[in-house]
Amino acid sequence: MVNFPRVAASASLLFFLLLLTSMMEPTSAGPIVAGGGIAMCYTACNAGYVTCMLGCGLIAGVAGPLAGPAAVACSATQGSCMAACTAGGLVTLVAPTP
Repeated sequence: MVNFPRVAASASLLFFLLLLTSMMEPTSAGPIVAGGGIAMCYTACNAGYVTCMLGCGLIAGVAGPLAGPAAVACSATQGSCMAACTAGGLVTLVAPTP
């Protein structure tokens, strides 16, 4: 009897992939899209905060608001940006899901 381990392994993989694809269903994103949009907005706010801190000669995460008025301004700007992201996301969450 000849043993073909590669054929058996590839047949098992093929069976698993066919089984996996048969369980997939089409879905609508709905509110999940809002979560992704909010996360991208938060990322943009954080990138702006890091850029602001670097522009002031400070390192974000090391120098806190006690580092001076420039750090306070960067933190306040980041806070208002995050609040705007949250407000925009909440509007998207209550929108009807297709």
